[in-house]
Amino acid sequence: MTSALIADYYDAIVGGGSVSGLMAAREMSSRGLKVLVLEEDHEIGTPEHCGGVVSQKALEGLGIIPRLKTVDNEIKSAIIRSRNSSFDMNSENQRVIVIDRRSFDKEIALQAQKNGAEINTRSTIVSVSLEENQFKIKIQGGKVFGSKFFVDARGVGTLVNKGKRNIIPSGQFEVYAPWIMKDTIEVIFDSDLYPGFFAWIIPTGEGKGKVGVAGKNINPNLSIEKFLESRGKPYSIIRKIYAPIWISGYVKPFFNGRTVVVGDAAGQTKPTTAGGIYTGGMGGIYAGRAISESILDGGDTLNLDQYENNWLTRFGNEFDRLLLFRRILERLDNKALDKIFSDISKNTLEKISSTGDFDFHSSALKRFMNTRMTINLMRTLMGNEYRKIVKDLSKI
Repeated sequence: MTSALIADYYDAIVGGGSVSGLMAAREMSSRGLKVLVLEEDHEIGTPEHCGGVVSQKALEGLGIIPRLKTVDNEIKSAIIRSRNSSFDMNSENQRVIVIDRRSFDKEIALQAQKNGAEINTRSTIVSVSLEENQFKIKIQGGKVFGSKFFVDARGVGTLVNKGKRNIIPSGQFEVYAPWIMKDTIEVIFDSDLYPGFFAWIIPTGEGKGKVGVAGKNINPNLSIEKFLESRGKPYSIIRKIYAPIWISGYVKPFFNGRTVVVGDAAGQTKPTTAGGIYTGGMGGIYAGRAISESILDGGDTLNLDQYENNWLTRFGNEFDRLLLFRRILERLDNKALDKIFSDISKNTLEKISSTGDFDFHSSALKRFMNTRMTINLMRTLMGNEYRKIVKDLSKI
């Protein structure tokens, strides 16, 4: 491939117009770098894989004040259900909102564009090669771009291409139904129907919302349809979206030479919920800053260590704890879930509601699991494995 074939050169090319990719582009372009974002879909923010639940504190941390049309709803409470038990939580203190991801992602794209970044949609990357310290990135149609750095923000597909397992199927329908409560999220655990995960209802307004499921080896379409039937008619399905999710924690290293991986592609989604707006977004911010410093320092990749170190300092321990809680969750059958849910005290719920942190929820999970009945149940179910998990938690 000769230089004559190169359409244009950039300091960095970002593969994927996700939150993390756009954040990286925003940070790099704000520091004067020439940046190109290549998004395979026809529109930034589509398809809308994510539930869009995020805290206002997280958005502030990402440097975003969402426009009015970006905020679909404010969440005041959550109902957590097992097959035969449930409990309610007040979430007003945690300032949780539901955002329209199409609008939200475009807000970040606008920030990046105003800083000087270029964004191309319908630009599927077909090959990435490194020749003489320069990336050659070819897109469908034959056009080739050159860059000093490549940021991989192409989502779970990157993990699939690396041969990673433990990727589970999920689906989410946009639904209109009178049983969707305006300001209350519902989370439904059922180890038979949604093994290793759960079903959810995220309201986007009165009588409308996102209904989704995920679980090991499930058929998301059939699972959601059965869930909707169990809730009863009338309901209308407005849109269907399917996407795999990653719940096995961050995947190091976050960079290899001049290739930098961010967001879902780096496993920066919570092991408990697969949420990644904040954690993946911060990954993009840290990566963008580290790449900028590397280029401004003369192209030395040593600065990339800052990206991985900064992200792990902020989220590493939390993810490690959440992975341990995930190991417990995956061992619980419906009978155990019923017992644990019924044993949660009103005092525990009040403490979590008043002091809990939506973005760092391992402390809340620890409170849930710290009752005598739950501890005895875990010891019976898991034996030495549970003792090891408790020991590992004490070290983090």
